[in-house]
Amino acid sequence: MLGAFATLFHRLLDQIDAGLVHGSLSATLPDGRARLLGGRAPGPAAVVDLRSWRALLRLATGGSAGWYVAWSKGEWASPDPTVLFELFMRNSRTLGGAARSGGLLRMLRRFRNGLRRNSRAGSRKNIEFHYDLGNDFYGLWLDPGLTYSSALFEEPVAAEQSLEAAQAAKIDAMLDRIAVVPGDTVLEIGCGWGSFAEAAARRGLGVHAITLSSEQERAVADRIAAAGLSGVTVSRTDYRDVTGTYDAVASIEMVEAVGQEYWPAYLAAIARALKPGGRAALQYIAIDDAIFEAYAANVDFIQRFIFPGGMLLSESRFRALAEAHGLEWRDHKSFGLHYAETLRRWRVAFDTAVEADRLPPRFDRHFIDLWRYYLMYCEGGFRGQGIDAAQITLVKRA
Repeated sequence: MLGAFATLFHRLLDQIDAGLVHGSLSATLPDGRARLLGGRAPGPAAVVDLRSWRALLRLATGGSAGWYVAWSKGEWASPDPTVLFELFMRNSRTLGGAARSGGLLRMLRRFRNGLRRNSRAGSRKNIEFHYDLGNDFYGLWLDPGLTYSSALFEEPVAAEQSLEAAQAAKIDAMLDRIAVVPGDTVLEIGCGWGSFAEAAARRGLGVHAITLSSEQERAVADRIAAAGLSGVTVSRTDYRDVTGTYDAVASIEMVEAVGQEYWPAYLAAIARALKPGGRAALQYIAIDDAIFEAYAANVDFIQRFIFPGGMLLSESRFRALAEAHGLEWRDHKSFGLHYAETLRRWRVAFDTAVEADRLPPRFDRHFIDLWRYYLMYCEGGFRGQGIDAAQITLVKRA
């Protein structure tokens, strides 16, 4: 039956071909023919074995989420999917809607995703879905400091620098941004497993670390106690419920879990928490402003399968909101390719753990394949430079 729609599928391939301004896609089609898409200018050279026309149907109706489903069912394969994701992201502006879902199905998915919005109750559920997979799981493939965000490498990025050292450099850069001295107090919004809180405590700072993950709350408390440090409190607290004022605020890749609807509430919480003249250091992931509207109108692979309620930033929109809340935007630094390298190293460590059969038995092959795909998908996105990692300093106007 699907063969009868082959002409329509070739039209979709024509659309993809026209949108590939940079790089190429060498495809083997289900009927055995080979086809080169793009190839008109230098860029990523991806290879795909399209084993079923159904894969294109899923792409057309489900976008990146549908493309993952097709991969999980063996309807397409590639010797290196990361290059394919890089290619699609590199050409995201010119591809337009070729790889995004549309019509009634998109509306239904947006409605279902809206049920996972980041209200207070929804945020807890969404955070638990992702972060409460278990400290034993994350400990197998993150760096020894359990830092689940982009590292900041020396440039040029070199294999000689360890991931642990690059993560420590990132934390030092965040601490330097908030310009604190021993005895000052810092609110950390989204504390992860405590790497920033520990480093801040070692500088003599008082830290209130907040999370919505019970696994992380326990891990941070244990970590600080084991290090013999004082001055750190950790609690399961929603950022909207923080009271009191602090000399500084730090938030490392937490805002992606907030959602566009709640960006004003997040920035208002930072503004309330800061003393006049106080500084907030943020690290975040942003998507190209030129494709933000199309991205926000869909439910992508990450939102559907990995992080419900997630939303990358539109830097221009977020900056405007920050300034409207009395927060001056200073010292922007982007380092998206550093995130690509971070993700590559995570994937190597993840694969090593899988090959050694060290993952907890509760994680089956479907889960393992999903997370490996997730790490490749994100790495390709950063290499394609349609998404970026950045640090910024926000200063509360006196």
